[in-house]
Amino acid sequence: MIAFSGLDGAGKSTQIELLQKYFTTKGIDSFILWSRGGYTPGINSLKKLLRFTGNKNIPQKNGSSKERDNLFKNKFVRKMWLFLALLDLIWFYIVYIRIKEAIGTQIICDRYIFDTSIDFKLNYKKDKVESWLLWKVMIFLAKKPKKHFVFTITAKESLIRSKLKNEPFPDSEETLENRLNDYLNFIATKKEIIHIDGNISIEETHNFITQELTK
Repeated sequence: MIAFSGLDGAGKSTQIELLQKYFTTKGIDSFILWSRGGYTPGINSLKKLLRFTGNKNIPQKNGSSKERDNLFKNKFVRKMWLFLALLDLIWFYIVYIRIKEAIGTQIICDRYIFDTSIDFKLNYKKDKVESWLLWKVMIFLAKKPKKHFVFTITAKESLIRSKLKNEPFPDSEETLENRLNDYLNFIATKKEIIHIDGNISIEETHNFITQELTK
């Protein structure tokens, strides 16, 4: 399993697409797993089901909204949502990925556990999700990436690129700065992390990634 993390607009999606094409040329079956806590396929399916049943308490669209903010002021609702999000991540990181790999599929994770850790830390600081037993179980049993690439650019550059991409829910510059600091600390403390400067050309970055995978 290969994981890609980093700020929005840093080049993750482009490199993931190029890597999948690279695997195809090598005759390797690959699968892209977008895995951000609370927005994985299982949770999104649950949201659709609740909306379909006419539940008026569920916001009709994903992402930030006044309806969502008001709903999450309820401590029980917020904790239940976080609980379900963790269960879904446990399924993907502990079970699903191993099943796919067992049948010969190369998994490419678009975001990984640390990205969700940052999300929860910024959005649900008071809930201290990283102290929950479910979180600790996930960390202990989750499939570890063979290679983990973390992309960084400045917060200002991330904002510019997000606007060019028409990002529907862009972070504020302050939030991006906080995310960037967390990523840089992560890179500095984890020797296995491969840092990629998001300002390097697409071709050069792709070549670097494919070379890393052959080591």
